[in-house]
Amino acid sequence: MTGQASILVNEDNRLSREQQLWRIKILVSTYFGYAGFYLVRKVFTICKSTLAAPVEEGGYGMGFEAVANIWTAYLIAYMLGMFISSFIGRKWGPRILLLGGLGLSMACNIVFGFANSYATFLVFMFFNGLVQSAGWPGTVGAVSEWLRKKERGTIMCFWSTNYVVGNIVVKNLGGFLLATCSIKYGSYMGVRYSFLGCTLLAFAIWWLLFFWQRNKPQDVGLDPIVDLNRDTDRSVKASVAERVTFRQYLDLLLNPVVPLMGCCYFCVKFLRYALDSWLPTFLDLQGMDVGRAAYYSAIFDYAGLAGAIVAGVVLDRFFKGRWERVCLFMSLGTVAGYLAVARFGANPYALAFTYGLVGFMLYGPDTLLCGAGSVIVAGERNAVAVAGIVNGMGSIGPIVQEQVIGRIMGGRVPGEAVQLANSLSLSISVFFVVFMGIIAWQVSRIRRTQKENAGGI
Repeated sequence: MTGQASILVNEDNRLSREQQLWRIKILVSTYFGYAGFYLVRKVFTICKSTLAAPVEEGGYGMGFEAVANIWTAYLIAYMLGMFISSFIGRKWGPRILLLGGLGLSMACNIVFGFANSYATFLVFMFFNGLVQSAGWPGTVGAVSEWLRKKERGTIMCFWSTNYVVGNIVVKNLGGFLLATCSIKYGSYMGVRYSFLGCTLLAFAIWWLLFFWQRNKPQDVGLDPIVDLNRDTDRSVKASVAERVTFRQYLDLLLNPVVPLMGCCYFCVKFLRYALDSWLPTFLDLQGMDVGRAAYYSAIFDYAGLAGAIVAGVVLDRFFKGRWERVCLFMSLGTVAGYLAVARFGANPYALAFTYGLVGFMLYGPDTLLCGAGSVIVAGERNAVAVAGIVNGMGSIGPIVQEQVIGRIMGGRVPGEAVQLANSLSLSISVFFVVFMGIIAWQVSRIRRTQKENAGGI
């Protein structure tokens, strides 16, 4: 353990003016920083219909299965990269992950703006997945040593809406550029301007990160804000040293709580990406024009934003940091949301709004499992590693859904395909409840044991 890890911090002490100012910089820069990752990640999903459409209809002529393969390459690389990024971030710090990952992802999206071949998209989308994996563990690690326990739930759930905002921006900005430029200049230029326009905005965010992001208060000459030695309520025991060995990292990976969170996150990311990736296409195939489909698909994200905020507020005010209980209640709500989709989603407009209920219930657990939950179960220093491990395991879900739904969409009439995809998602939401119930039981048991041991001392 390093000397820094042994510094005693009273978390009841008031923060200095300098600590408060720098914390605002950290929260703002990392918030927009991860939103920036989405600006150079999700343009592809709103362009799927155009990329798949036949050339004679103004598309790229790739077909839906080829488009699904391209995005699957991204998802596989993203999953593999998560484990690499979580180790790099835990060993050398989040700043390297954030600046390097966002910068290289922007370079990939410039290539996409000029590419027109399946092979080019496939190769560079795989590389984009690898560097995109740096985003989430980097941002979670970047704020973990700037937030105290009593405020962590509310602040991190508000802050964890960064990817929702990024999704909303890319669907609106990218959708606007795609629709407007396609009408004026043709579909090829619509796709090009969507990629390049979103990349330009991400470039401005990169500079914000460069100037305002620092890994911990000590990096700017300030006293620590959190007590790194405190282990109350931690479900995972891990090193608080500045640097860790690969063996210590493996101990995190093999702890029972962490893989359980990963299994649960598999279900969460399966469901979210099934909508995130395909909802604009669902709506387009059922009669909406491509621009309107992009706009209406954002209802899912707006509702998710509200759900994530509500989850953070109730976590601190009513559940006293018991993140697993909040997730369990909202997993049950996700099942109810999919039942509403099955009942009221007969037309594209009703489908868009009923998916809003799913988004509201789904985004709360999404932010908690890889945000506040990662910090709570393993501590501030290990949050970057746990967030990466959980996200990496969860990223298998998007891979599975992309291939399954891609083949469903390619082999059936649109209405039948959408209905079958919804039935599949309903089944996964039930598994989500089961896994979340196991996690809640496991974490409660560990907390009870810790309380009994503390009482016996």
